[in-house]
Amino acid sequence: MFLRPPRPRLVADAPGASRRGFLAACACACACALPLLPAGAQAQMPPPAAVEAGPARALHAALDASARAAEARMIAWRRDIHQNPELGNQEVRTSALVAAHLRGLGYGVRDKVAVTGLVAMLKGEGGPGPVLALRADMDALPVPEEVDLPFASRAKTMWGGQEVGVMHACGHDCHTAILMAAAEVLAKHRADLRGTVVLLFQPAEENLPDGEIGGARRMLAEGAFDDPKPDAVFGLHVVSGLTAGTLGYRPGPAAASADEFTITVHGRQTHGARPWAGVDPIVIGAGIISALQTIQSRQVDSGASPSVLTVGQFHGGNRSNIIPDRATMNGTLRTYDEERRQFIMRRVKEVSESIAQGMDGRAEVSWMPNGYPSMANDPRLTARMAPSLARVAGPGALRSMPPGLAAEDFAYFSSAVPGVFFNVGVTAPGTNPREAPSNHSPRFRVDESGLLPGLRAMLHMVADYTGSGVA
Repeated sequence: MFLRPPRPRLVADAPGASRRGFLAACACACACALPLLPAGAQAQMPPPAAVEAGPARALHAALDASARAAEARMIAWRRDIHQNPELGNQEVRTSALVAAHLRGLGYGVRDKVAVTGLVAMLKGEGGPGPVLALRADMDALPVPEEVDLPFASRAKTMWGGQEVGVMHACGHDCHTAILMAAAEVLAKHRADLRGTVVLLFQPAEENLPDGEIGGARRMLAEGAFDDPKPDAVFGLHVVSGLTAGTLGYRPGPAAASADEFTITVHGRQTHGARPWAGVDPIVIGAGIISALQTIQSRQVDSGASPSVLTVGQFHGGNRSNIIPDRATMNGTLRTYDEERRQFIMRRVKEVSESIAQGMDGRAEVSWMPNGYPSMANDPRLTARMAPSLARVAGPGALRSMPPGLAAEDFAYFSSAVPGVFFNVGVTAPGTNPREAPSNHSPRFRVDESGLLPGLRAMLHMVADYTGSGVA
């Protein structure tokens, strides 16, 4: 479930131009994660300094012209990918489409990284410079589309042992199309580009069922940042919480960690009329759920940094007059701080086991191995790139975003090297973003006029970070 985002704050007035189990485990909110902090917590954040647009160079104008020329193709790619969505590690068609495009542009392409991922490289001819990685995620969600579009998804596939509808309900079709267009523009301006650009087309950002490790974490394990290792990494995410043409960012913590846990309570079966003859795991489980809330409310400093511990599922028994042998609970933990993350994980185990033992039962706590760490934008790098975003956004259209308690596996990339992750608005002008269906909704709708600002922002950041176009 998505929280309604608080209103982002204006920072730039710049001159210049199983299916159920899987859905519970989906860690994304996908930096649409960024605008999900409650308004009270937002008030604790110090006001950001005003961001002035960086000075424009001739290369910026040339990149903008090429971006506008590529816009129609970018939208066509987005619609094609939207109509043919693929779930995590199933992005075979999408990956092949992207790989063919990149090879045609002269990129060196390594495919089948983390099953269906791509790593592509372009060396600039404008002189020496840094290695910069750009990332786009390609996977869709097990969500049936409810948007009336001529290119709406009607796809179905098997996931977690069930047939599910498939939809790009989080906007990864946009991310892939934007980076495909960026690849085209950068190749066109290769003579002016300094350093090396590495493109990461990533599968399985929305996580995988049954604890399978994939996505960014697996791409890194399979050498995505090897030979050459990037000096920095940039990524973006389209969000319904901002109007098309608006960009959003924040330094520091931007998205929470996400960990899924299961608690299995073992009791002793008996007839419901004779509870004293057994051990009731449902009663034990209810006690555990109540006690777990005291970890958040009484054992951590929630004023210093927010965190959330939620039990979302509780299953036990199949008849009203039978006390079962066992009950199971499933939930999620979200934090910004690794020390708190480890503390709460430890306390969930200790509290659950001790309560069960005290009530003559036994509890087993397991944490899925494919959780995500919290994601933070490197403060110095973010401050350096904010003028690039301000230049593209224009007066009044760059927003400071509060951190969100949803998660994003870009965190693995930005933990390996300094990173900046920013938001791109895709709600139609004239529509209140607070009323627009959120990312992950079957009614999530993209106003495609928001894609060009996202493309231009990425291109300007590349030019400014690498020092391209500077005499």
